Amino acid sequence: MLTICVPVFNGERYLAQCLDSLLSQTFREFVLVISDNASTDHTASLCRHYVQADSRVRYRRNETNIGMYPNISLLLRSAQTPYVKLATADDFWAPTMLEDALKHLETDPSLVLCFPKMVQVDGAGREIGRYERPLNLLDADPIKRFKSVLTDLGLVYQLMGVMRTSVALATLPFMNQPGADGVYLAELTLYGRLLELPHYQYFRRFHEESSSWDRSSESHQIQRVLGVGTGRIRLAGWKYHLGLIQRLLHSPLPVGPKLELLGFLGRRIVWDRAALCRELWQAVWRARSASSSTGSI
Repeated sequence: MLTICVPVFNGERYLAQCLDSLLSQTFREFVLVISDNASTDHTASLCRHYVQADSRVRYRRNETNIGMYPNISLLLRSAQTPYVKLATADDFWAPTMLEDALKHLETDPSLVLCFPKMVQVDGAGREIGRYERPLNLLDADPIKRFKSVLTDLGLVYQLMGVMRTSVALATLPFMNQPGADGVYLAELTLYGRLLELPHYQYFRRFHEESSSWDRSSESHQIQRVLGVGTGRIRLAGWKYHLGLIQRLLHSPLPVGPKLELLGFLGRRIVWDRAALCRELWQAVWRARSASSSTGSI
């Protein structure tokens, strides 16, 4: 019934706890697929150990690091079961999480994603807080759901639930840039309702090597999120806004709601105009500097 997708890059420190929490779920009818993004530590040998120990585990390895989000898209789009779950390699889950999520998805066809409440833990797995920031994701109106994500979203943890594979295949692939998870979550709201389960069953680890540790540092985001050969994050704001527009136009919404949300997105671009203008100026300045350096040689 379910494919669990585990993207990983140099995850030897925490991967075992992640896999153990998933393989010990009360719901057991799943296949667990690990996609190793060209790790350089002992991740590969650890994964092969789990393949030998449990027939539900599959392992594949990318020849080069293609980036965190393309690796996630590769996994999601390979699922052939009715449901699919994304699982980050440094986090872990309570034993009944899958069972509880699937129970709701099986009985309510309007739901596209069920996710648990989140507990924040440190590198040693000790609880440091319980995250509470409600979103209006159960409203019958997709316009309200979409706006709620873009206006009220804090930490993105909702994608660590269970979703319908048909929806995962209908959506566009993740963008390969920081913030792509929030854009993808907003896109999901255009396909159906999202339910937060009432229990704290997702334990998200915050440590120095996690992608969310320092979102303000370009070098950290390049190292943890983007693929090989990326030297700089360019026009991130423009890509973010364009990504939302592309996903809205791609969605199954009728013309009327699409036009209303296009107006909403247009207003957000106007509000963000100062930062967008700075990005354009920086891009032009870098291009001129590169051209001048080439000419002087």
